[in-house]
Formats: sequence, C-alpha cells, structure tokens
Amino acid sequence: MNQYEVMYVIDAALEDSARNELIARFSELVKKNGGEIDRVDEWGKRRLAYAINYKTEGYYVLMYIKAPAELPKELERNFQISDKVLRSLIIRYEGEVPAKREPLKPYAAREAAPAAEAPAAEEAPAPAPAVEAPAVEEAPAAEPVDDERPESEAE
Repeated sequence: MNQYEVMYVIDAALEDSARNELIARFSELVKKNGGEIDRVDEWGKRRLAYAINYKTEGYYVLMYIKAPAELPKELERNFQISDKVLRSLIIRYEGEVPAKREPLKPYAAREAAPAAEAPAAEEAPAPAPAVEAPAVEEAPAAEPVDDERPESEAE
C-alpha cells in the first residue's frame, strides 16, 4: 500500500452537519476501498487565494491515508462529482506521516493577538557594539612625472 496526502477544499457556505457528513463520506470511501486513514486534520475556514466559482472562502481538510494504487483515482472521481468540493489534490509521498502542525492563524487573529505574546524588550539580545573601522593612511602624493627623459629611454 502507498501513502497519500489528500487535501480538499469544501464550500464554506455549508452548514456544520453537512460538512461533517461530507468529510465522513470521503473517509468511508477510503475504508471501503481497502485504505487506512492515518489522520484527518480540519484546518477550517480560510480565504482563498483567488475566487473559485465566485466563492472567496473555503473549508480546508487534510487527510493522510494508506491505500492501494487504484484508490486515488476513485477519490478524485468522487471529488469531481461532488459540487460541494471546490478543489482537491492527492499526492503520494514516502516516509512517516508528518507531525501534526497547526495551520497559520488568519491575518485578523494575528493582529488581535495580545502584546503579552510578543517577546519582551528585556529578552531581546543586546545589539552588538559598533566596531570602528581601522584608520586608513592616506598615500603620499605622487610626484609629478617628468616628460623630459633622455632619448635612449624614450623609445
């Protein structure tokens, strides 16, 4: 069995019950076709980089599965059939399932974060002392070149 990372974006206008039902439907599809689900991460509602079908927000779901080679094609077919799925991507990868990471907070939530989370000024490292550049000695003025040379050296 191969390991896959499956990400799909659901229409954000769906109610919670319908969204949970859709996520459960795709999970059951994996199990019925001989796959195993390692983890399902719901990243939540996010703003899309560009409008898809005139929608600017989507609900992101990331799923790690182990499945036979035929399953991704069946999953893609079901994603395309469902008009509630805006986009999907299935990637095969090797190695261990990555550790669960928290998705980035929306920009508005980062702005509203209390100042206590910011590192205090006393914890910041002290700036390095300024280092003086070594003094550069000026070269002595060049002596004027005398164009009057003996004829033997002129050639």
